[in-house]
Amino acid sequence: SDSGSDSGSEDSSLSDSELQEAFARGALKPGLNVVLEERPKRRNDTDGLKQCLAEFRQQLTWVERLDVTLGPVADPVSQSASTADAVDPENDFQREMSFYRQAQAAVLEALPRLRKLQVPTRRPDDYFAEMAKSDQQMQKIRQKLKSKQEAMERSEKAKQLRAMRKYGKKVQVEILQRRQKEKKNMLNAVKKYQKGLSDKLDFLDEEQTSAQGNKKGSASQRTKKGPNAKRRYKNQKFGFGGKKKGSKWNTKESFNDVSSFQSKVAHNKGPRKAGKGGKKALNKRPGKRARQKMKNRAR
Repeated sequence: SDSGSDSGSEDSSLSDSELQEAFARGALKPGLNVVLEERPKRRNDTDGLKQCLAEFRQQLTWVERLDVTLGPVADPVSQSASTADAVDPENDFQREMSFYRQAQAAVLEALPRLRKLQVPTRRPDDYFAEMAKSDQQMQKIRQKLKSKQEAMERSEKAKQLRAMRKYGKKVQVEILQRRQKEKKNMLNAVKKYQKGLSDKLDFLDEEQTSAQGNKKGSASQRTKKGPNAKRRYKNQKFGFGGKKKGSKWNTKESFNDVSSFQSKVAHNKGPRKAGKGGKKALNKRPGKRARQKMKNRAR
């Protein structure tokens, strides 16, 4: 066993040495072995950092740099500039207000200096800037917004229609309930009257008065409407014949007036006219019932 272990160690040592020789010759393919390089030692190169800082720094005028470093402007309420310690970083409103007041202080400092240097700070009225998005993209956005608005309008219209249907159903149910209630009250009143519990017929008077009120209302509406222009023109042109229905009815005056009464003509005693009856009037055909009796007699 000892001899076996010694032979195994010799083989492994030989294989490692062979691999090292092959790697030194460059016979191994890339990817099988990775060469680990030593990490560079960190050092604080102060001179090199100062040299880089000197290269970055450029002695330019302020108009080329436009850098303003100021604290926040004084708060008009407390009349004091809010310091960094007074602002709670967890309070979003205080934090945003501190940024806003600091930017405001920078603007108040920079604008007079720019005006003094005759640098324009306002955009001219005829300023034209090309949009970042193309016309095709804006057209797509416009179409999308339009379709979205139309969908919202359709949804709102459908909602209104549903509300109107619901309200109409509610009104219809209320009318049916009121009619059923009136019918029930009427039946109860009729039953009481039939059983002798009540001797009043007020419910009939209420129905009649309501019906008369409806008739009067409709009649007043008809009279108020009056004839149209075409009817008025024909009445003016051809004359208005007056009332036709019931024109032959007797009145009190006509009943008392007997000046035109002729007994001979009334009792068929006067001269008969051939044109208005005469022999034809005497040979009048009997009625249906009389003819039926005559047939029965003949049988």
